[in-house]
Amino acid sequence: MYTTETWKHDSIISNRIRLHYVTQGEGPLMLMLHGFPEFWYSWRKQIPEFAQDYKVVALDLRGYNDSEKPADASAYVMPEFIKDVEGVIRGLGYESCVLVGHDWGGAIAWNFAYAYPEMVEKLIILNLPHPAKFAEGLRTPQQLLRSSYIFFFQLPWLPELLVQSSGYQIVTAALTGMAVNKNAFSDSDLAAYKEAVAKPGALTAMLNYYRNAFAQRIVNREWGVLNVPTLMIWGENDTALGKELTYGTEAYVKDFQIRYIPNCSHWVQQEQPELVNQYIREYLAT
Repeated sequence: MYTTETWKHDSIISNRIRLHYVTQGEGPLMLMLHGFPEFWYSWRKQIPEFAQDYKVVALDLRGYNDSEKPADASAYVMPEFIKDVEGVIRGLGYESCVLVGHDWGGAIAWNFAYAYPEMVEKLIILNLPHPAKFAEGLRTPQQLLRSSYIFFFQLPWLPELLVQSSGYQIVTAALTGMAVNKNAFSDSDLAAYKEAVAKPGALTAMLNYYRNAFAQRIVNREWGVLNVPTLMIWGENDTALGKELTYGTEAYVKDFQIRYIPNCSHWVQQEQPELVNQYIREYLAT
């Protein structure tokens, strides 16, 4: 069902670094940004679906998989991520796109839409709250407990040591352990994720996103009302991000819709791909 026959691997220089991506289709640009601990592959069940009408580009974020991995930890901050996205859109010859983001990709997508609203025709966010709502959540014991892994990731070298010493099984355990549908990830899927994380420099780069999160004021800043049409899709059984973080998002987005998916985890587009694709397609048709 999810054919890869016409997928193309390519790379682009954006913001002075080389970023790898997979693309399929022609037409308006749909840019997909993955989360942690994933890579472009997390969109494997969306790429062929939307390649029927769009030029779909599923990016490897900087530091991930086959994209360049700057050694300096200061390279992994939101202003650089925003420049990466801007450079990709313009470098591909477009002025705007449909921007789709999940998890960390969702955080980048939110921030990019605020920085360059004219470059986002529609914003689609999967299981990542509006930054203002996440900041509110981090002031509650419940969400602090759910986000405790973020504080563990602040430690130098120890998280890397634990992941590597497990043979990267911790990564795949996070995927399968959080999933409601344990069959959402095949053995080959899990092997692909382990291979991506094990690439030289990738694991530390991925963790550096978290290590810089508080310093770059993802959490602590003022947020106005976003004037970009936005769809949020939310797997209700997300153990890392509580459903309550979605409540009140309409106060921050002028044109906002949300679709909840019950019996579904944080890995929403992989666990319930048909429903996610349906909701996105319905939204794009409006």
